[in-house]
Amino acid sequence: MARLLIVHHTTSPSLQALLEAVLEGARTDEIEGVEVVTRPALTATAVDVLQADGIILGTPANIGYMSGALKHFFDTIYYPCLTDTPALPCGLYVHGNNDTVGAVRAVQAITKALSWVRTTEPVEIVGEVSATHREACWNLGAVTAFAASERTTP
Repeated sequence: MARLLIVHHTTSPSLQALLEAVLEGARTDEIEGVEVVTRPALTATAVDVLQADGIILGTPANIGYMSGALKHFFDTIYYPCLTDTPALPCGLYVHGNNDTVGAVRAVQAITKALSWVRTTEPVEIVGEVSATHREACWNLGAVTAFAASERTTP
């Protein structure tokens, strides 16, 4: 069975709504054989990543950057996963009150260095979360779960 890891730092009702939409998409009945594992960024480990067939990252944009919790996650897993997770399917959603550009750029630089492969464009939300944003996160969950399932298909 494929494993999709969702690593998130959910600090607000807006981020909770986005996480729930990602989870709904990842658990859609149309995609079979994928176990969805959710970890807060401060507790996710290199073992979690090494056991994953795909990963979704969720973060607020704080002062123009990813959350400190997600940065801590990357600091913890970077070297243990550097050579063992190339081509890991990866998705990203970011919520900010004013801007998401710096947070997205920082996460993409790290995931590129890890040789992870983006499944879709990052979902970037500024301000209030709308139905369109929730739908984009649902799609992010579904597309990345499908990519994880394909990674384990013989």
